[in-house]
Amino acid sequence: MQLHFTQMGAGQTLLILHGLFGASDNWITIGRQLSNSFSVYLIDQRNHGASPHSTQFTYHAMAQDIKELMEAEGITQAMVAGHSMGGKTAMLLATTYPELVQKLVVIDIAPKAYPVHHNTILAGLKSINLATISSRGEADAALAAYVPTVNIRQFLLKNLKRTPNGFSWKINLDVISANIEEVGKPLPAEARFAKPTLFIRGGVSNYIDKEEDMPLILTHFPQAKLVTIKGASHWVHAEKPAEFLAILEEFLM
Repeated sequence: MQLHFTQMGAGQTLLILHGLFGASDNWITIGRQLSNSFSVYLIDQRNHGASPHSTQFTYHAMAQDIKELMEAEGITQAMVAGHSMGGKTAMLLATTYPELVQKLVVIDIAPKAYPVHHNTILAGLKSINLATISSRGEADAALAAYVPTVNIRQFLLKNLKRTPNGFSWKINLDVISANIEEVGKPLPAEARFAKPTLFIRGGVSNYIDKEEDMPLILTHFPQAKLVTIKGASHWVHAEKPAEFLAILEEFLM
């Protein structure tokens, strides 16, 4: 699959993969700052952003997409960073094709299994009647019954696009909903990547438990280290951009 991406800067290649319901646009500010030192690729994963839709929605398919992008761009090796779902894609890419990945950064996700916990968001998104709404305000009002937090609604509603006939979704909502259990799947037990790996977690996020998850992380990534950004939740890079950038640049340089 030919993914949509934005490339900026020059130098060593850095691929950045967004999380579920996200898009490459979420990383524009971070990408611009990193482009002073790297050739940055901000990538829309399948069924997200401006990339093609597909009924296939698995980490295997998403990792293959990144491999194909690298081949098409003539990239023989890259540093890869991924947030949440993108972190799972990045982990599978690195463990399946270690020769393609120089360094790995995984942002607020562990290689373990996660229970489905997006049902309320999915119900909220499906509650928005695209055939009748005439504004983003109407969409926000419908979503508010399911998602009370304003900034999360704003993040989710970035997936709405206006067309000559009204609104439509950038994301493939039906396929994501039908395959939501895939998003929580663990890294295969035999997966290994023995190169420098950085896990970044939010201090008030519950996605990575430092004590419980570190043994599993080290099983898959023996050179891994874990850094916690205090006061940040799951969206570490958006909430604490300065701290996040400092940690990321120190590791990548």
